Amino acid sequence: MNGKNGRGLIIAIDGPSGAGKSTVTKLLADRLGYIFLDTGAMFRAVALAAQRAGISVEDDDALANLCRGIAISFERRDGCCCRVMLNDEDVSSAIRSPEISLLTSRISARKVVREFLLTLQREMGSKGGVILEGRDIGTVVFPDADVKVFLSASAEVRGKRRFIELKAKGVDVDLETTVGEVMQRDEQDVRREHAPLRQAEDAIVIDSTELTVDDVVDTIEKMVAEKLRA
Repeated sequence: MNGKNGRGLIIAIDGPSGAGKSTVTKLLADRLGYIFLDTGAMFRAVALAAQRAGISVEDDDALANLCRGIAISFERRDGCCCRVMLNDEDVSSAIRSPEISLLTSRISARKVVREFLLTLQREMGSKGGVILEGRDIGTVVFPDADVKVFLSASAEVRGKRRFIELKAKGVDVDLETTVGEVMQRDEQDVRREHAPLRQAEDAIVIDSTELTVDDVVDTIEKMVAEKLRA
């Protein structure tokens, strides 16, 4: 789905943890035939690599060396979209643990990591026809994105969604603890020094608390269609 100049749009979807950004973005990418660049997964992959290497979050020199030595990419395997590859290893499941989720928030606050992934994200999305989701896509990574969405929901609903997701994967979690972790992640993301979670001034806000995934995808798809007609 391309614009009048023959170039696909750059679509930025930002919002807090558990708002449904990844699910929405995957479905929207399939509908539009666009590439899904999961920036959150990229940060998670760095966090996993740092954990495995025993690198402290505060050690910027070690983190810089780590970033220079890893390769992050996305692959479609067995009909499944967006498998996350770290040095040719499929880490799609490994990066979704509660431990890595909390570590990711700390890793993503490090300037050296953000600069490394910012360059990579811009390279991957520069030709258009892409959808990126994260916390600073519309404000930092692609401030000139063609379509910007800020997707949110109440902390309680986001925590319950995360709880159900983890239980389905066989992870032993507690609902109250999971909601607390979501709220803690929100606090970390909003207060971090570099590229904090912030709604772009020209982003359209969608509160998914009372909406289904299809409702959200339908809404954004209409926004894209309007942009292409403009």
